[in-house]
Amino acid sequence: MKISKYIRLSNNLCAILACALFFSFQISLAQQINTDSLLLQAYESLKQKEYSGALKQAHLGKKISPEYLDFQVLIGRVHQLTNQRDSARFYLNRVLEKNTAYEEAFLYLINLELETKNYENAERVINNAITIHPENKNFRFKKLQLYQSKEAVESERTYLKELSTLYPENSEIKQRIFWLDSRFNSNRIGLQYSLTSFNRDGVGPWHLGTIQYIGERKWGSVLGRINYANRRSNGSQLIDGVQFEGESYFFTGENSYANVSIGYSEDLVFPKWRLGASYFQTLPKGWELDLGARYTYVAQNSIPAGILGVGKYFGSYWMHLRSFFQEQNTNVYSAFTLTSRYYYNTRFDYVNFILGYGTSPDERVILADLDQRVELNSYRAGLGYYRQFGKHFIAGVQAVYNRQEYIDENWQNEFESFIMLHYRL
Repeated sequence: MKISKYIRLSNNLCAILACALFFSFQISLAQQINTDSLLLQAYESLKQKEYSGALKQAHLGKKISPEYLDFQVLIGRVHQLTNQRDSARFYLNRVLEKNTAYEEAFLYLINLELETKNYENAERVINNAITIHPENKNFRFKKLQLYQSKEAVESERTYLKELSTLYPENSEIKQRIFWLDSRFNSNRIGLQYSLTSFNRDGVGPWHLGTIQYIGERKWGSVLGRINYANRRSNGSQLIDGVQFEGESYFFTGENSYANVSIGYSEDLVFPKWRLGASYFQTLPKGWELDLGARYTYVAQNSIPAGILGVGKYFGSYWMHLRSFFQEQNTNVYSAFTLTSRYYYNTRFDYVNFILGYGTSPDERVILADLDQRVELNSYRAGLGYYRQFGKHFIAGVQAVYNRQEYIDENWQNEFESFIMLHYRL
């Protein structure tokens, strides 16, 4: 009997203990469900910009579950949005002191320090975030934003090159690097030479040599050229002459720049006047648009032209399509040039590929014949290679084949070879 009594008592105790554990679990589960639901409600209030309601719900959740750090992240976010910056900084820092896994807390705190121009703290938080979460590229781009906010151009330029190795397919990084590189003071002098030969008897070769200076400054750049052309026929000199050119690029905004150019010559181997202007607008995702005009006065003919172009960076690749619409004798003639480049290092290191239709006012070798060629058909393709050697020398070679109609239904083949050498002072 005693044994039976003890067994019944033991069974009763087990049942009571099981019930207690069950109800404890249910209470805990209900509390968890309530805090999760409360967090969702608080974020919904935040989304609806009901900041006071969101703050009350978040503080209630914090009171119910002090270790549930999501509520404290939310409290910090609400204080940030309502310009209570010290309170926001306090809560966000407290979250990160307890658990650095909260990436959104890092992000909110970084934005807060950038907004208040507290750049020293911003850099410290960003570096910590990158160290703890190296896979999150948002933090790396926040560091880029930091340098831009500080207008630390040299630091930004150096860091962009680091980013380009991490994200080689990011077209905006490549575009920004080239933009900044062009704003550093530098001076270059250069020599260029092109030889154009023809498969038609008694025509050519044509020679064009250039001495030029390029000065790059923070505001833009200035270029000066002296060109000498010599055209030969049947082994004798046919015509020669000199042309003077000036050109300038200047920044018109953080994401835009413009170009103006002028050329003059008294010799028939060049146009008497050549004027140009273009406006360039860089866009997100590596896009760029340009709009421009050209004016060429050659052989007593005035040839105005309108220009529309679009370019795009694809990682290390750049493609640009430019269209020309030229007017002569009330007729409009079009020309198109597609340029593609692959940059394998700096902006001076690239492989260049060209396809084109028609004759445009930007083809300097044939401008003395623009009035004749503008209404004729032509198809061309070219390939070039450019490279920087050391800190001072930049060299390039290019070859272009042009299938040119010289009179109606009569064609000739033209082969242009080009070489250049620049020296950075």
